[in-house]
Amino acid sequence: MTTGQRVREIANWANGSTLLGLGVATLGHCDIRRGPRGLWLADHYRFGFPVAGAFTVGNVLVTAHDWPTRVETYPGLLAHEERHSWQYAVCGGLPFIPLYVAAMGWSVLRTGSRAARNVFERDAGLAAGGYVDAPPRPVGAAVRSLLAGRR
Repeated sequence: MTTGQRVREIANWANGSTLLGLGVATLGHCDIRRGPRGLWLADHYRFGFPVAGAFTVGNVLVTAHDWPTRVETYPGLLAHEERHSWQYAVCGGLPFIPLYVAAMGWSVLRTGSRAARNVFERDAGLAAGGYVDAPPRPVGAAVRSLLAGRR
């Protein structure tokens, strides 16, 4: 591991996010093992939430599939999820979660996509995470669209 990766690992243990990630993976009946660069890989997650091909909590990368198959299908996915582990460290751990939800809401408002204008997904690389970019729509039109959908 590089010094930076070791710092990230220590930060995510200290801020509690890796411990939470291991708890989520355990509750999800995952097979958990050490991965590269201070990460933990958790396969076969059994719950339908969050809706994602993979997600990260601290230094724990979780998928409902198995990691070798996921990486074969999406070669950049491990690096994409690793970038999210850095985001946990930078955000001080668990504050990442509400910040991510807010960014996802902004992205849905602006594009109709959970990822296209989500600052965290853009930083991690949209294509590497299996996402496609979408152009932003004017805020007024987005609000009208959302309100129309509620009726």
